[in-house]
Amino acid sequence: MKVLLVAEKPDAAARIARALDDSSRPRALAGKKVPVFEASWKGDRLIVVSALGHLYALREKGSRDRSRYPVYSVEWVPLHLVERGKGTVKSWIETLEKFGEGVDMYVNCCDYDVEGSLIGYNVLRYVFSAPDRKCRRMKVSTLTEGEVRGAFSNLQPGLDFEMISAGEARHVVDFLYGVNLSRALTNAARTSLRTHVTVSTGRVQGPTLKFIVDREKENRSFVPVPYWTAEALIEVSGKVLRARYERERLGSADEVERLLADCRGRDCTVSSVKTSVSEVPPPAPFDLGTLQSEAYRAFRFSPSRTLRISERLYLGALISYPRTSSQKLPEAIGYRDIIGKLREGYEAEVGEILGQPFLKPREGAKDDPAHPAIYPTGEKPERELSGDEKKILDLVTRRFLSTFAKPAAREASRIEVEVGGHKFILLGRRVVEEGWLGIYGPYSPYREEELPELKAGQSLKAEVVSELRYTQPPPRFNPASIVRLMEEKGIGTKATRSEILETLFKRGYVSGERIEASELGIALVETLERFSPKIVSVELTAELESKMEKIELGEMGKEAVVEEAVRQLEPILEAMKSREEEIGKSLFWGAVSALLSRRIVGDCPVCRSGKLTIIHSRKTGKRFVGCSNYSNGGCRFSAPIPQRPYAVVPTKARCAKCGWNVLLVRKKGSRPWRLCVNPDCPAKSKGPGS
Repeated sequence: MKVLLVAEKPDAAARIARALDDSSRPRALAGKKVPVFEASWKGDRLIVVSALGHLYALREKGSRDRSRYPVYSVEWVPLHLVERGKGTVKSWIETLEKFGEGVDMYVNCCDYDVEGSLIGYNVLRYVFSAPDRKCRRMKVSTLTEGEVRGAFSNLQPGLDFEMISAGEARHVVDFLYGVNLSRALTNAARTSLRTHVTVSTGRVQGPTLKFIVDREKENRSFVPVPYWTAEALIEVSGKVLRARYERERLGSADEVERLLADCRGRDCTVSSVKTSVSEVPPPAPFDLGTLQSEAYRAFRFSPSRTLRISERLYLGALISYPRTSSQKLPEAIGYRDIIGKLREGYEAEVGEILGQPFLKPREGAKDDPAHPAIYPTGEKPERELSGDEKKILDLVTRRFLSTFAKPAAREASRIEVEVGGHKFILLGRRVVEEGWLGIYGPYSPYREEELPELKAGQSLKAEVVSELRYTQPPPRFNPASIVRLMEEKGIGTKATRSEILETLFKRGYVSGERIEASELGIALVETLERFSPKIVSVELTAELESKMEKIELGEMGKEAVVEEAVRQLEPILEAMKSREEEIGKSLFWGAVSALLSRRIVGDCPVCRSGKLTIIHSRKTGKRFVGCSNYSNGGCRFSAPIPQRPYAVVPTKARCAKCGWNVLLVRKKGSRPWRLCVNPDCPAKSKGPGS
C-alpha cells in the first residue's frame, strides 16, 4: 500500500518518518524547504508530509470590503490569501499536492487535540481531496519511537469528527465575533477621529480585557488608609527576632503611643511554646495551566513562552504532549521504565523512588480524555538544549519524580511572649522530613523560618517598635494569574489562553509584567459595557465554551452552536451600527492616546519641557524626531530617523551610553535593531548588526 501521513509540524514529520522506517533512515523527497519523507514499513510505502500549523484559514465569502459588516458567510482558503507575508504557504501546498497520487490510505498524525484534528483534516480534504473512508487517525502523547510505532500499528478506524467539528465551530464563531465587532469598532473610531485606527476585540478577548480594566480602575481609585504595625525586637543568642503584635493593625497614633509606653524599658517573658508537625503530600503532576504558573513563579516565564518551550521539548520527544488539562498519570505510560531512564542527572532521586515497594503517583482532580499529565520521556536530547529548554525540562522532570515520592513533614512553631502586658507572636516553620521536597528541591514553594529553642517563663531583652504603613490596592494581574483566572472562569481553552493575552499586549490594550490597562483598553471596555455589555460578558463566553466542549463529546452539533452564536450576535451588531457615531465619540480619547503613543518618543532632554515626537514633514514627506516645542518657536532640536520601508517604534528603553530614548527599527524580513535618538551619542547605531 501507499500510505500518506500528515504531521502538524516539520520536526514531528521527521521524527515520525524515522520511527516508522524499517531501517530508521527515511528518504527526503522534496528538499529542505518542504520536508517530505519516504519510509518503508512492513512492505508498505509511507509518505510523511507536514503542515506548518494551519495552512488554511477562514475569510468572508464573496465580498472583499474590509469595512463591511455584518458578515455571516465564511469559507476556508489557503492562509496566504488571508494573511500578508504567508507566501511560503502557497509553495508549501503546491509541493504537497505532488505526493497525493495513488494513495491507498491517509493518516492524520497531527497533535491529538481539537486544533490538530482540524489542521490535519483541512490538509486531507483541501490539498489531497482524500475521501473520508480512506482516512485514519493516529494518537500519540509522546513522539518517542516506541509510542509512534505502537500508535501506527493501532490506528483509529476513522477520523475524529467530533473534535474536527468542535475545532471548526470554534474557528467560525471566533471569526464571526472578531471580524464583525472589530469592523464595527474601527468604523466608529474612524468617523470620530477622521483618520484610520484599528480597534478590535473578540469573543474571549473582551471578557479577559475587562478583568484587567476592572482591576486597573480599582487601583486608580484606591485611597490608601494609614495604619500602624508593632513588633517586639527580641535578642536571643546575639540574634534579633521580630515578634509581631497580636493585632496586625493599630488604627490610631494614640493607640500606638499607649502600647509603646506600656512596653518601654520592659523585658519580655516567654508565655507559651507550641509545636506541631503536619504532613505535606506530594504535588499533582503538571497540566498545562499549572506548568505555566510554576514556570512563571520559578523563572518569570510568561505563559506563552512556557508553551513555546514545552512544544519544542515535545517535538524533541523529551516530554509528553503539553497542551493537556489532565493531572493523571496512567500506569500504561510505564512508570518504572521512564524513571529508570532518568537516572542520569537524577541518580539519588531515582534510586530513592525505585527503592520503594511499589510505584503510585499522586494525581490531581483534573482529567483530559485525550492526553495524560505532562511527564518526561527519559529520552536523550539529540541536540544541545537552550538554557530555557533545560529549565523547563528540569522542572517537568522533578515534578514528575516528586509525585512518586513520600510525603514531606513540616514542623510549625508558635511562641508567644509578653511585654508590658501585651502579647507578641513568633512563628517558625522547618522541614523535619524532606520526602518529595528533597526531589523538587530548587522549586520548593516553602521557606525555612527556624526559631531558636525557647522555654516558657524564660526572660529576654526586648524593644517594641512601631511603623506607619498604608493599605495597598489589590495587586495587578501578572501573566500567570490572568491566565489562571481565565481557566477558573471557563473562558478560552488550555491552548488559546496565553495567545489571547499576547494579543492584548500586541494591540496596545495592556502593558507591563504587572499588567496595566492602557487608555485605549479602558475606553474599549467602557464603550462595550455601555453599548453592548454582552460582548464582555464572562457568562456568555463561558456558555459558548461549554457548548463547544459538548460538540467534542458528541452531545451537540456544530451547526446548532454556530447558529446560536449568530442569533446572539445579530442584535449586538444592529445596535452598534445604529449608534456608530456615539461609539466613536466614546472611543475618541482612548484612540487618540493610542495614536500618540506610537509617535511620542519621550521627554526632550534638550529643553526638558517638550516631548520628542516622530513628525512627518509636509514639505518633504520625510519623517524625523523633533521636539513638540518646535512649532511655537521654542526648542529647535531635531534628529533624522530611517525612512520607509523601515518601521520606527518608540520604546521605554534608555541608551546605556547617553541616557536618551531609544527607538526600535524594523523592516520585514530583517532583524530589528535599536537606534538612540541622540545624534551625538558615542555608541550611535548605524543599522542592523551594529
